Amino acid sequence: MSLDLTVGVADRRGDLLSGLWQPAARFPHALDADGWHALLAQARAAQLLPRLAQRLGELARQEAGEGLPPAAVAAAPTRAAVDAPGAAARVAGQAVADLQAVPPGPRAYLLSASFLVRRQEQGVMWELVQLQQALAGLGTRLVLLKGAAYLAAGLAAARDRTFGDIDILLAAEGLTEAETALAAAGWIAAERDPYNQRYYRQWMHELPPLEHIQRGTALDVHHTITPPTSAWRVDGRRLLEAAVPLPPLAPGLPPLYMLQPVDMVLHSATHLFGEGEFDHGLRDLLDLRALIGHFETVDSGFWPQLLQRARALGLGVPLWHALDQLQRLFGREVPAAQRAAVHALRPPAWRRLPLRALLAVGLRPHHPSARGQGEGLARWLLYVRSHALRMPLRLLLPHLLRKAWMQRFGETAAETGQPAADAHETARDRQV
Repeated sequence: MSLDLTVGVADRRGDLLSGLWQPAARFPHALDADGWHALLAQARAAQLLPRLAQRLGELARQEAGEGLPPAAVAAAPTRAAVDAPGAAARVAGQAVADLQAVPPGPRAYLLSASFLVRRQEQGVMWELVQLQQALAGLGTRLVLLKGAAYLAAGLAAARDRTFGDIDILLAAEGLTEAETALAAAGWIAAERDPYNQRYYRQWMHELPPLEHIQRGTALDVHHTITPPTSAWRVDGRRLLEAAVPLPPLAPGLPPLYMLQPVDMVLHSATHLFGEGEFDHGLRDLLDLRALIGHFETVDSGFWPQLLQRARALGLGVPLWHALDQLQRLFGREVPAAQRAAVHALRPPAWRRLPLRALLAVGLRPHHPSARGQGEGLARWLLYVRSHALRMPLRLLLPHLLRKAWMQRFGETAAETGQPAADAHETARDRQV
């Protein structure tokens, strides 16, 4: 059996991936060699190979009547767990045991992905210490976002989650000083095009992506979670003020912070349904599933707080779409006591229903084996929608015209095959 996942699968089998997280999912014994090929290819396209390995292990244990120990469900890698002697060997041994029901070829591929994510966890934890050291003298809150926050906090959403870069949130008024400190520590802007630099600094919610000159580490420095010109504009100061501390990663360093739980959920939902990056949308939706499942378990007031915060920040629409898609794909229901309040967040039908149809396509694995009719048009419409949310028409039209010009005539486009002003989207393909 070939495991060259760069090629398409002639037998289009549809979405084999998302159904594995349904409550009634079973281990996929019926898959033949081509079916395993398609499943692995879809998982890689969705940045879900390590999570697929984890999920197949869970399904195999359930079938054997073993289930999953409650502690293992809730636990995620912490610094102590990542660095503990023998931790990697124990995790590797468990992965090998869990995947015995997978045929040998696919099993080797899944084990490789599982081992890689263990190495990434160690690397990310070490990079966080370097960031703390670089910014320690500024007296500013260093707030971790997305995957880095999940890992440092030991949340279940970090389990088997691949990393591409690290996202942090800093106060807008301290960005210049922070950028200088990061440059002194080796993180410099990877973007050289003057228009793209101005695009980020004037219109976006982050600095141009940074990259470490020696280690190649990618870093996104945010001052809020949505562009200032966005339809869902959020004041970053409100997020920073409510951020909660994490334990220091090394002696003598100030604490790191993460967004408060409800803000973490809202950020994940807003990023997924506002940025238009649906090639890994299924991964981000599983993040949301894990976050909500954890926070509602440890805090009985989580749901009322979440809905109140969504209304206060004007993020009710992306939250509603997130909950709607969680129910559609994973059978994840809103608690009965909160359904009326969630229903009140619904956008009008003329906006809701077309987008729901587009999302049914956009959240499918972005691979030929899962491609359906009209997929190209649906993904293009989602892309256009993300830009319309990001900028008002008076800014969007000149921006898109310039992108079209650069795609056809620009030097950057000729060198990279990408529109110059799309550089931020290329960098985000690596996002944590």
